[in-house]
Amino acid sequence: MRPQELVGTEVYDPKGERVGKVATVYLSEESQQPEWVTVHTGLFGHKESFVPLAGAQSATDGLHVNWGKDKIKEAPRIDADGHLSAQESMNLYDYYGIPVQRAGEPGGQGQRGKMPQDRQTQKQARGGQQGRQDEQVMTRSEEQLKVGTQRVETGRVRLRKHVVTEEQQVTVPVSHEEIRIEREPVDPRRAGKTEIGEDEQEIVLHADKPVVAKESVPVEQVRVRTEEVTEQQQIRDKVRKEQIDVDQPRPGSVK
Repeated sequence: MRPQELVGTEVYDPKGERVGKVATVYLSEESQQPEWVTVHTGLFGHKESFVPLAGAQSATDGLHVNWGKDKIKEAPRIDADGHLSAQESMNLYDYYGIPVQRAGEPGGQGQRGKMPQDRQTQKQARGGQQGRQDEQVMTRSEEQLKVGTQRVETGRVRLRKHVVTEEQQVTVPVSHEEIRIEREPVDPRRAGKTEIGEDEQEIVLHADKPVVAKESVPVEQVRVRTEEVTEQQQIRDKVRKEQIDVDQPRPGSVK
């Protein structure tokens, strides 16, 4: 793993417990390979603890080291100021039980006082700074248009009824009585004797009169319900993106 790829990586102990995130990477002066890292530990991650990378393995979830979380948190307190002195590196070797190679022995992982901090690995995580001596790394970013939906109120529908008066005309059959005079001769044999005089009789006439009555009856039900209607809308917006240009010297311009 390159130094710039280690910065910000999650660190786990052999039990799988999370220790913290890599803050700084220290390189071996001999091999220029990552040899130590500092990990954010303590309350709110304000403390940085040194962890050796000997035997560490990189996995999809992060970096797995060979020392327990408590062991790492109790490591000697050393300020990550860009350089480890010989005494500081000796203290770390002794604490983690890593053999220290003596003078005249081949240099390697245990070399003390040979581990300047690669500060630029942190800068590379943010893009635009130098990584190894033979390469330049710059991160290009761009905006991406992400569109979602949010349900909002667009209107309200009320059911309301009111009274309207209208005129109706209905034809009703009515009957009435009328006087009809019928005259017929009297049989003398049945008439008998009568006296001449005045007489009066009264006949009552009847007629039908329309009578109006009103009654409220239910005639109709009105129901309102909602239904989902899906339609397609085109969303258009402007996004920004970075472009990287390489300025190369023109042939013959370098002397």
